[in-house]
Amino acid sequence: MNWRQLAQQVQNALPKGLGTPLLVIALLAMMVLPLPAILLDMLFTFNIALSLMILMVTVYAKKPLDFAVFPTILLVATLLRLALNIASTRIILMEGHNGGDAAGHVIEAFGNFVIGGNFAVGLVVFAILIVINFVVVTKGAGRVAEVSARFALDSMPGKQMAIDADLNAGLINQEQAQARRREVAAESEFYGSMDGASKFVRGDAIAGIIILFINIIGGFVIGMAQHGLPFGESVQIYTLLTIGDGLVAQIPALLLSVAAALMVTRSGEDVEISQQMNDQLLTNPKPLILSAGVLFLMGIIPGMPNVAFLSLAAITGAGAWWLVNKQKQTAQTASLPTEPADDAVGKPPELGWDDVQQVDTLGLEIGYRLIPMVDTAQDGQLLERIKGVRRKLSQELGFLIPSVHIRDNLELSPNQYRISMMGVTLGSGEIYHDRDLAINSGQVYGQLNGIATKDPTFGLDAVWISKQDRDQAQTLGYTVVDSGTVIATHLSQILQDNADELLGLEEVQQILNRVKQTSEKLVEEATKEVPLALLVQILQNLLRERIPVRDMRTILEALIERVGQTKDLAQLTVHVRTALGKFILQNIPGVGDVVEVMTLDPNLEQVLLKSMQGAPEGQLAIEPSLAERVSQRLNEQVQQREMLGKPAILLVNPFVRAPLARLFRYSIPSLVVLSYSEIPESRQINVFASIG
Repeated sequence: MNWRQLAQQVQNALPKGLGTPLLVIALLAMMVLPLPAILLDMLFTFNIALSLMILMVTVYAKKPLDFAVFPTILLVATLLRLALNIASTRIILMEGHNGGDAAGHVIEAFGNFVIGGNFAVGLVVFAILIVINFVVVTKGAGRVAEVSARFALDSMPGKQMAIDADLNAGLINQEQAQARRREVAAESEFYGSMDGASKFVRGDAIAGIIILFINIIGGFVIGMAQHGLPFGESVQIYTLLTIGDGLVAQIPALLLSVAAALMVTRSGEDVEISQQMNDQLLTNPKPLILSAGVLFLMGIIPGMPNVAFLSLAAITGAGAWWLVNKQKQTAQTASLPTEPADDAVGKPPELGWDDVQQVDTLGLEIGYRLIPMVDTAQDGQLLERIKGVRRKLSQELGFLIPSVHIRDNLELSPNQYRISMMGVTLGSGEIYHDRDLAINSGQVYGQLNGIATKDPTFGLDAVWISKQDRDQAQTLGYTVVDSGTVIATHLSQILQDNADELLGLEEVQQILNRVKQTSEKLVEEATKEVPLALLVQILQNLLRERIPVRDMRTILEALIERVGQTKDLAQLTVHVRTALGKFILQNIPGVGDVVEVMTLDPNLEQVLLKSMQGAPEGQLAIEPSLAERVSQRLNEQVQQREMLGKPAILLVNPFVRAPLARLFRYSIPSLVVLSYSEIPESRQINVFASIG
């Protein structure tokens, strides 16, 4: 067995995750237990090497998150340096009287070689290092980290919004969105940690000053009082050792401060610092030409160090000349004709179907002031509201409402939103996310202070009020809702009015697949007899008049029963509606055991039947004046029923039901048009009005 196999067996035998606990224990031991001089030399050398390695890692890191553990390493390195300060202080005060090498060769070398054995020079050098580290590098890096942390937190909502927009637009998938969200959160945590970690370095610099004075004063006292050294010798020995110890500690501290400054001041580009400097500093020859000219002028002034200035001017001028020639060669190469190649560098890729963006089935665009409504970090509830609307309508209508793609649009006014379907705008409004909307339902007892407006869903008079006036508005009889409810209600109304446009071949096939899980034979027979496109049209006809398609078993059975006799869309729709009669009545709010209805005068009904002869299929060819009079009479009856809180149902001949429903769909939206065949035999009918 060789030593590698032995080391592997030892490594496998040791429990995992012992590195950090052992390091902490070692740091504590260094603070408590006396260390021999040779071990102290090794640890000081390791500290310098560790600092250099950390600095090099920060230089070659492409972005801050590539070295996300840096704040923790900064803390550990600071603790290591403080532990070494304690260990070196102990050995200096205990063994310093024996000579300069009593505290180790590293401290002695820094005390003699670096500062030439002159403690006055050492004090000045140490003070300069402290000023550079404490006042310049650490303070600047701490300020940059603080500002970066603040901007990272402030920019999180916008970044989250951009991720959600890309996800809704289909540019990224769910896994990529989660990875980007984790990166945004990690970035804010990193800059927050760096803001705190910079305080460690600053405190370490202060500790270095205090330790210096403690060692010098303590060394004087111990050297003269305990070891009987004369004052001059005591000053010489302990001051040199203390300054050497301080320099050994401050040089790694300065390296770590520079590493921290490099980490927080670098840009967010995914490029190494050296490449950024080369691309941004040495690509334009003009600055080099001007610099060479200034250096040359300074070099020819009498009394100046001419050789130094002129030499540097020549080097800078040569660099500028090289850059100019390089740019000329690049331009000439780019202008030469080349054979086309698929893999040519810089050639734009060929267009493909991936470059063609599909329109969103459902889209919601918002102004920039409404972004907090969709930002969960700012307690935005709109996403949950929209999800709730989709869930509720999907359960009611019987098919899955597609997701709503939300994106911000700078072309909109800051408080505006716009709802679109298949790329067509169906509704818009202007809201204030920090206010509530007080809607005048027609029975209010006072006025409110606020911004007068119209409810975007139903067009009612309303007022945008401050949130603290909510109780007052409710007391006066207003219906008060928040801004998120306004958008959700508007979206729900648009989806209900246009549900038929959301149902296509793909959705109907999904419905059949679910029904097949419980009624396999029924679905097989239906798909054999009824073309899928025809089934889609029938279901769209039902949804157009707000009849849910949840009862697919009844719908399919009715179609199988009738499709052998006719393939006419209108007749099949009438037959399906007849089969769904009980379900249709049940979904009309306010219908009691006795169904109260309006009917048409028999003469008027005959006129309508005759008007359909020779007219386009499903159309009523009647005079506009007659249609206006009928609409006026129906409006009067509908308003009376609404005041009583009862539904307005018009009962007509099955052949004219569909054209009449289409005629009054938008002019009298609350009117329900049913045919005689759609009322179950078990229900009684009470005719309260006849329209003549």
